[in-house]
Amino acid sequence: MRRVVLARLLLAFAILWLALLVGSDALAQDPNATAAQKVARDWLAVTDRGDAKASWNAAGKRFQAALPAARWAAAFNRVRQPLGVVISRSMISTRFAKNLRGMPEGNYSLVVFRTSFANKTEAREVVTLEREPDGAWRVIGYVIS
Repeated sequence: MRRVVLARLLLAFAILWLALLVGSDALAQDPNATAAQKVARDWLAVTDRGDAKASWNAAGKRFQAALPAARWAAAFNRVRQPLGVVISRSMISTRFAKNLRGMPEGNYSLVVFRTSFANKTEAREVVTLEREPDGAWRVIGYVIS
């Protein structure tokens, strides 16, 4: 009996050790995903402070060209501000694409969050990013639903 318990304990230890050894590589995330997610979270932190001007300045060239700063501020104040403070935000997914409808071929990422605001408990935020020529990810789109 004691021998069976010892064998099971050793087997459990071996499985745990193997899982830790193999799992660390499996859990490593693509550096592109990590970078895109960080940019999305940092940009959302600026919007959470209610700073439309700073969020426009931090956005990508495509965002700025499509939406002048004054129009972004008006849209931001009309749509985002009434939602109130962020209660919680968790990332749902990160997806990469070479083609997005209506956009030229490029390197895009869509980072999706489940967010709870003070005045809207269940929302979904989609932050679209583009890798610009300097290699940096920058926000080019933002949708709250």
